Amino acid sequence: MIRIGFLAAAALLAAACAPQPAGGVAPDAPVQSADAGACATRGGTMQQVGRMQSWQCVIAYADAGKRCTDGDQCQGDCWAEDGVSSKPGEAAAGVCQPTSNRFGCHTTIKNGKIDVGLCID
Repeated sequence: MIRIGFLAAAALLAAACAPQPAGGVAPDAPVQSADAGACATRGGTMQQVGRMQSWQCVIAYADAGKRCTDGDQCQGDCWAEDGVSSKPGEAAAGVCQPTSNRFGCHTTIKNGKIDVGLCID
C-alpha cells in the first residue's frame, strides 16, 4: 500500500515538473487571427522563426536579390552572398536581403565593404 502511494506521489510530482508553454498556449497553436490579419495588411505572412519558433510577421522585400553596396540601397540590409570573403573591411558588393526575417547567419555590406558577420538564433 505504501508503495502504491509512493508511486502515485512520484507520478504527480513528475507531471507538475513537465514544461508548460508560455502564456498557456500550445507551441503549435494557431496564430491569433488579429495578428495574422494585421500582418497580411502589411503584405506579410505569419511564420515560425528562430530557435524558439516564435510567430512573427515576415514581409518579402520587393528589392530582394538586387545588387547593393550598402543597406541604404535596400528595404532591409545589404548582405554578402554565400562564398564571399568574410574579412571585415574588404571591398565587396552584396544583395538586398529577401525578407524581414533576420534569423540565421549573415554578413552585412556597409559603404561597399564587408562588415562583421552576425548570427541570430
